[in-house]
Amino acid sequence: MATRTLLSKHTLTALSRQPACFVHHGDYGNWGNTNVAVVFSGCGWWDGTDVHEAVYTMYHLSRNGARFQMFSPNQQQMNVMDHMKKQPASGENRQMMVESARFSHSHGQMQMQDLSKLDVNSFDAVIFPGGHGVTKNLSTFAKDGKDCKLNNDVEKVLKDFHRSRKPIGLASMAPVLACRVLPGIEVTMGYEKDENTRWGNWPHTQMVQAVKSMGARHTSFLDCLHHEAHVDEKNKVISTPSFMWDTEYHYHYIFDGIGNMVKHVMRMSTK
Repeated sequence: MATRTLLSKHTLTALSRQPACFVHHGDYGNWGNTNVAVVFSGCGWWDGTDVHEAVYTMYHLSRNGARFQMFSPNQQQMNVMDHMKKQPASGENRQMMVESARFSHSHGQMQMQDLSKLDVNSFDAVIFPGGHGVTKNLSTFAKDGKDCKLNNDVEKVLKDFHRSRKPIGLASMAPVLACRVLPGIEVTMGYEKDENTRWGNWPHTQMVQAVKSMGARHTSFLDCLHHEAHVDEKNKVISTPSFMWDTEYHYHYIFDGIGNMVKHVMRMSTK
């Protein structure tokens, strides 16, 4: 009995000296102080939210001590892509929210929420990971280019957070959404011209020209490296190029870039 009591005291002492085991101390506060909404558009780079960008976003939010809730429009995708052939799969229809729920760990529908239910008053910031779902499902950019329309709930969320002076994080293609409804903001989507080098290329530079035609100010890759994020302090918009850069194996740069974006989102959410 005495031994058991002694062990208990030793265990309690050890645990009391290591609060990080239970309460994560991020760079901008303790666990749970910041609540972030993350918006998905499906699952997969070619027809939804990019898997890497989504997972990196959630990892860095967790690492920096934030709570987050996942949202997606409860609507059909524009199409379903065969990610091996990189072409539309015939005869398939998928629903954005169901596909996005693949990112939920053991929670499914209970974790993934309908975007129409996102209340700006319940969150400190919002983040949109990239992927072609931005141009196909969250907007009509894939068909209409610079004259695209946004999903009604997406437009409302962006305007609500901007009006409330709460930070908006954007990765790869996602700046297209904010630039369409928030004129005059500053973003980066990487290079403004396709630079094919040993580091990879930039195949989506036409999107950069589109956001500039929408009235946005663009910071090029030359001023914002792969692993960095551009911060529009005035509008509280933070963007990072991530997979606008078509790299085959430098994924750590994508990871670091999203990490920097998340850190700035956290920093600005505390102001």
